Amino acid sequence: MITLSDKLQILKESYSMNDEALSAYCREKGLFKHQLQEWEKDFLKVHKPEDSTAKKALEEERSKSKALAKELRRKEKALAETATLLVLQKKFQALLEGEEV
Repeated sequence: MITLSDKLQILKESYSMNDEALSAYCREKGLFKHQLQEWEKDFLKVHKPEDSTAKKALEEERSKSKALAKELRRKEKALAETATLLVLQKKFQALLEGEEV
């Protein structure tokens, strides 16, 4: 049985070979070209560090975005409350000024 490290070594050795040399290499090792292609696909699917890095970065950006949206909602509520209080204060002052006259 061929181990994962053996498969990787075979893929490394055969990577730059042309069709003729690859066929001879496969005969020597007792393999088929389609096996090498399958192994390469498997390695590319499983061993993609950029993919996991991109997922982590995307998750970080999503969490930052959620935090910023939450902070924005909080600040908008505080601003609306402050504006309401300011309007009420002005109305109250206007009522007091009206009573003095």
